[in-house]
This record gives sequence, C-alpha cells and structure tokens, in this order.
Amino acid sequence: MTSLAHDTQWIDAIGQAELVGSGQVTPLELLDAAIERAEQLNPAINALTFTWFEQARDMARNQHANASMPLRGVPFILKDLHAAMNGFPLSNGNKALKAAAANSNYSAEIVQRFINAGLLIFGRGNSPEFGSLPTTEPEAWGPTRNPWDLTRMAGGSSGGSAAAVAAGIVPAAHATDGGGSVRIPAACCGLVGLKVSQGRITAAPNRDETNLGVELVVSRTVRDTAIMLDIAQGPSVGDRVIAPPPLRPYVQEVGAPTGILKIGFLDHRPTPGSIDPECAEGVHRVVSVLQQLGHTVEESWPTALADQSFAPKFTSIWSTNMSVARESTAEMLGRDVTADDFELVNWTMAEYSKSASATDYANAILSTSHFRRAVQQWWADGWDILVTPTTGRIPLPIGSFDNDPRDPMKPMKVAADFVPFTPAFNTSGQPAISLPLHSTATGLPVGIQLVAAYGREDLLIRLASQLEEAMPWAHRYPAASQLK
Repeated sequence: MTSLAHDTQWIDAIGQAELVGSGQVTPLELLDAAIERAEQLNPAINALTFTWFEQARDMARNQHANASMPLRGVPFILKDLHAAMNGFPLSNGNKALKAAAANSNYSAEIVQRFINAGLLIFGRGNSPEFGSLPTTEPEAWGPTRNPWDLTRMAGGSSGGSAAAVAAGIVPAAHATDGGGSVRIPAACCGLVGLKVSQGRITAAPNRDETNLGVELVVSRTVRDTAIMLDIAQGPSVGDRVIAPPPLRPYVQEVGAPTGILKIGFLDHRPTPGSIDPECAEGVHRVVSVLQQLGHTVEESWPTALADQSFAPKFTSIWSTNMSVARESTAEMLGRDVTADDFELVNWTMAEYSKSASATDYANAILSTSHFRRAVQQWWADGWDILVTPTTGRIPLPIGSFDNDPRDPMKPMKVAADFVPFTPAFNTSGQPAISLPLHSTATGLPVGIQLVAAYGREDLLIRLASQLEEAMPWAHRYPAASQLK
C-alpha cells in the first residue's frame, strides 16, 4: 500500500481538497489513493457495487484548477439508488437491474451539483433493494458488513456509503433518507448523518410525491456535512416544496455560538416496547454534556410520537411507493416483471398496495399533514432541540432481516422494532442529524439523534460542532479499516 493511501485515509473532504488546492497532491493522486483503499478494504466489507476506476481517472486527469470547485479532486461514491449519473449504471439494489447494467442517459440534479463541486465519482455504494429496509443486504449484491464488527449490519439503506466512509475508503459519500436511511447507517458505522428538511435539496428529476425522501451524504466530520449541504442545497424547476434559503453558508455555522438552547430528550420508545440499554445510556451521556455546556435540558418530547394510529398509514404509503418502484423497474427493463425479479418482502408490499383503495391512500397522505402539525407543535411551543437515540437497537447481526417465505413481511417487522425514532421526522419534514456520541464496551458505535424545527439545519450544525468538540470521535477507527 502506498504511503499516500495511508496518509490520506483519515483526512476529511475539506482537508483533502486543501491538499489539492495547495499543490501537494493532484486530483489523480488523490483518486488513486482512494482506489487503492477500495481494492484492499472492500472485499471484507462489500460496500461497493458498480465501479468505474478508469473513467474516473480520465476525469481526474482533465480536472483543472477552478475556484468554483470547493472540493476539487476529492474521491466520492454515489449510493446505488436513484442517483442517476449520465453514462454510468445503477441497480437500485435489484438483481434484474444489476444484470441489465444499463447506463443512465441523464444525471440527477444533485449528482451534477456534486460533479460541479469537483468531486471525483468512481463508483456506487451498496443499497438494499429500492432502499426499503434499514439494513444493506440485497440479494443482488450480498450484505455490506459493518467495519466495526464484520458480523453485524452496516445499517441502511445507505449502508454501502456508510461502510466505505467508516473504513476510510472515501471521506464522504452520497446517501438518501426516506425513513432514516442517512441517520441509521451513520449510527451503525460511527458517522455524521444529516437528514435535511423537506425541500432543502431538490430531488429533480426523480419523483417523490409523498415528500418523505431527501438526499445528502454521510461523513466523518460536521464541517464536511456542512460544506456538502452548501454544495447540494437549493431548489430546481418544478419543485413542490422549497425550504427557506439559509442566511449564510452552512460551513460558517461550524463553531458558531449556539446560545443557550431549550432541549428536550426522549430515552425510551414512544410507543410500547423496549430499546437496548446502550441506546438509552447514550442519550443520558449526551444530556449530561449538554447541561455542562450550559443548555437547559429536560425530559420532554412531542406526544404525537406516541400516536400508534399513524404506523399503518405509513405502511400504506410505503407499499404504494414499492408498487411504483415495480412499475418503474419494468419500464427500465423494457419488459413485464415477475416475482422472480424482486425480493419477497418488496414484492409482497407491492401486492399489498393493490388491496388499498385510492381513498385509503388519500387518507394516508392526509394523515401525514395532521401528524406533521402535531409533531412540529412541540417546537412551536418553545423547544429548540429534541435528543433521542437514532436506533432502538445496536447494529444487528447480518441475516436478521432475511426474507422468510413463511412470513413475507418479517423484514419489515424487524425494521419497525429497530428504528422507532427516525421515520417520524421524514413525515414531519424536519431536519435531524445522527452523531457518533456513544459506543458499547466492545467499541460498536451508538448514534444519537438531534432534531430541530423545520428549516433549522443551521442550528443543528452549530450544536453538532459544539458536541464534536466536547465529545470528539475522529480519533476512533474500526479494525476493518487497517491497511496493509
């Protein structure tokens, strides 16, 4: 392994861009170092699906100095889900699309913004089929393993991206979040994962009529997440929901004063059931630090989170989305699809949607409006931040979400137990960030979620950077990241 691959492994994206900007390395040298790490480390963790090393090298050779490229030369990967890049394949974690390996004929708007910022994209991170589960173990590509413990899941649905960042292959990677899919793998892999407000970043030209899904990255540092948000944020033509623009660049919020915040916390499942003690302990540790930092912290949370009537309505929306995914897959393949083209749980959800009427779906969408208003009222009543565990369990063993013909919906039942804290804020549209602020005695990361009012990514970044300084995590590296 070359010294550059070692020396740049744990430098964040801003730091790597500074190396290029100062002339200490070229974009090609930086890319080659990342490819070396990928070739050595990926076999153990299975984070990557499609790769295009030689085409990326050509991009690096032709990437000239440009002041409009804040992350020029930084190696990067896209999640293998919806993020089309003109001339390159994607599978959405589906075995039929993997076999077809068809190249996209356009680039999604966020992908083009990444390219315009100077990021060198050389491949894709593994994703569960259609991003439907909070683990990354698709039949198409096999399981992505957690670099902190190879017997355990890396989370999902952005698990490939998270494992690649946690192992030090790349400093940051594209991720999406429709029910926790940025925050969950960030929690499992010891990373920063920000789910932005609805309408903060355009989804163009992809469809998300429910407005549950958003995109950004997983990273190792708060400042990388902030600069990626600066790069990606903003609307596009035809967007239905547009978040208010920031008052200044988000990277300027890193280290900025927070003032004294009124913070509530939730250390248990809001609906009946238990969580792992480590998840509650992580909340208590963070609450103690927040109090030491001078914030006002009390046990308080939106009581709407305890509403058990919303879950089946969310399932109705989720299953309808799966039906749409089935139709779009048939369109991409140019043929009718069958159950053999899909994993059992996803085919079952798509079939379930047939039993729901248009009225059922309309009522489910209407319920999201009621739920959004009820949840956001807690912030309107004067609270600034809510602290919760990110997940209800520490990362589960590989295979916990396997399809079971005797119980086709088993993976979704496991998912409901595993993630009681993240989906609500996709529905409410609020920004939420997972930070690696706790770990088990064996070193397995435990993420803590901070949630702010709609549009307040600036406040989340300020508080996250304050906690990054008070409870640093950058010095911790997983065993599976050791280069030879």
